[in-house]
Amino acid sequence: MSTPIDISEAAGVRYLHFGSEWIQGAMRIRKPNALELAYTREMMAGLLLRDADAWPKTALVIGLGAASVTKFLYHHCPQVRIQVVEIEPRVVAAAHQFFRLPDEDARLAIHIGCGADYVLNTQRRFDYILVDGYDRNARAGVLDTLPFYQAVRSRLSDTGLMAVNLFGRSRGFRASLERIITAFEERAIAFPSCDSGNVVAFGASGEPLELSLSEMRERATALKDRTGTDLLPTVSRLEQAGSLPGGRLIL
Repeated sequence: MSTPIDISEAAGVRYLHFGSEWIQGAMRIRKPNALELAYTREMMAGLLLRDADAWPKTALVIGLGAASVTKFLYHHCPQVRIQVVEIEPRVVAAAHQFFRLPDEDARLAIHIGCGADYVLNTQRRFDYILVDGYDRNARAGVLDTLPFYQAVRSRLSDTGLMAVNLFGRSRGFRASLERIITAFEERAIAFPSCDSGNVVAFGASGEPLELSLSEMRERATALKDRTGTDLLPTVSRLEQAGSLPGGRLIL
């Protein structure tokens, strides 16, 4: 049975649902390219881990949803070429119709299929891989397995980062994170849960990353000035959670 795709609106925000109350994506109608949901902003925190001149040139987005992350990258990172993989063609149609997903062009390509199959079969490498794929019951399935995370790591460039939304896995959150830590050989970190209960985890490849708290705040301020997205609260939560020993992020 196919998954119902529903659209709702409240207080100037349009929401995407897959036949349940779970919110699968959102767009503020007057700010269609802004990141409305807190966890989508956190998935962009990888931009704080690199200098602006080393921002990603290639990105793979697994799970389109309301196209929030895709549109953000498309409009605010003009240097990036984006490959989207979405298993449900009706989600792509809904993103075009209701959430202002741009048409495909030289910078944006959309593949209909399983994200895990794509990662296992492609020979391409990416600077940023963002994983946010769920069914109507908020289950990630094969996208939350050790072989998948290992395959993702193998498809990252020498400066590549993976961001994963661990929403809806409250009981299995630790197991999910352990799989990511194993796949990335300890080079992984989970950001403290944001208000919605989502947890975004990152895995890194290439040279070790080490950033001071002040550097992260400077980059967050620059990101806010450039895109309007404020990740300063995210940096503060990392500090408060004790995730920055000695005031430094090591990844």
